[in-house]
Amino acid sequence: MDTIIEKITEDDHKNSSIYQKASEILKAGGLVAFPTETVYGLGADALDADASAKIYAAKGRPSDNPLIVHIADTDALYELSSNVTEEAKKLAKAFWPGPLTMILPKKEVVPDSITGGLGTVAIRMPSHPVAARLIRESGVYIAAPSANTSGKPSPTKAEHVIHDMNGRIDMIIEDDTVDIGVESTIVDLSEQVPTILRPGYITKQMLEEVVGEVRIDPAIMGSVKEGVVPKAPGMKYKHYAPDAQLTIVEGTLPKVIEKVNNLTKEKEAAGYKVGIMATQETKDQYTGGIIKVVGSRESEKTVAHNLYAALREFDQMGVQYIYSESFSTNNVGQAVMNRLIKAAGHTIIHV
Repeated sequence: MDTIIEKITEDDHKNSSIYQKASEILKAGGLVAFPTETVYGLGADALDADASAKIYAAKGRPSDNPLIVHIADTDALYELSSNVTEEAKKLAKAFWPGPLTMILPKKEVVPDSITGGLGTVAIRMPSHPVAARLIRESGVYIAAPSANTSGKPSPTKAEHVIHDMNGRIDMIIEDDTVDIGVESTIVDLSEQVPTILRPGYITKQMLEEVVGEVRIDPAIMGSVKEGVVPKAPGMKYKHYAPDAQLTIVEGTLPKVIEKVNNLTKEKEAAGYKVGIMATQETKDQYTGGIIKVVGSRESEKTVAHNLYAALREFDQMGVQYIYSESFSTNNVGQAVMNRLIKAAGHTIIHV
């Protein structure tokens, strides 16, 4: 398959032709990768079961891993869900468009193939102008997981999408203005108490200010047991993982740095290439390895923004072992640690 790659520019006439082409592909049951404010998405017509099946094939994604339906206006909630709760209305008013996904009971119009066979559907309204315009102009609701090979770090740049998807999908829309860098917060509203199934930019505290009590699913920092169908993307399987073996080193910062330096020295002495995920505050204290600064400990948002790109850069450099500092689980830090733990396959050293 020849993949069409088009870049959004300041030339609106050219941009219009890009959206028209992408819309035609989506309406014909094809696949289009596009930027959102969180990561790049791989989109298909959400109500076309055959089209959404192509997403699973292109990504190599397990069929019981649900997809998120992207919409452009709140009216779509009532078309897709059989029970739009008061909490859903309040959260939509507070956080949409934006990086929040809500799980609600689904209507029959939503194919079981995109919900993992569950009676619920995950819905979000992206704020990125390219995503919003594509949904509006195509006239379809777009089912879209991240536009990467399943299990690998999510794409935050077009080059990541091209690396993983060129030749496997119909079109890639290039516009490297992805801002947040980690996927949306997912909150399950199908139960009595709203429950966070995946942490993101919208935090528990932010949700509670709008709807009161909010729970956190324990699988956020663990994993869903075998035989259990996950209610949201990223809950059950190893995700976001680089080719290298990633290990998180957790503890007081001086002890972490000492341990990483010792591990790096051992691996390099054995002939391995080692990467270290460091911060602005710690970068100068490492004595070996290839050091990538992923942000500042003072702002987990910077770490979230750079996390996936750093993992992919280590892969490009042929790194075989990666050691990462752990981060605070407050606010966006919880999303960062959720992604790191999944990427490391729960390989954590406590010091």
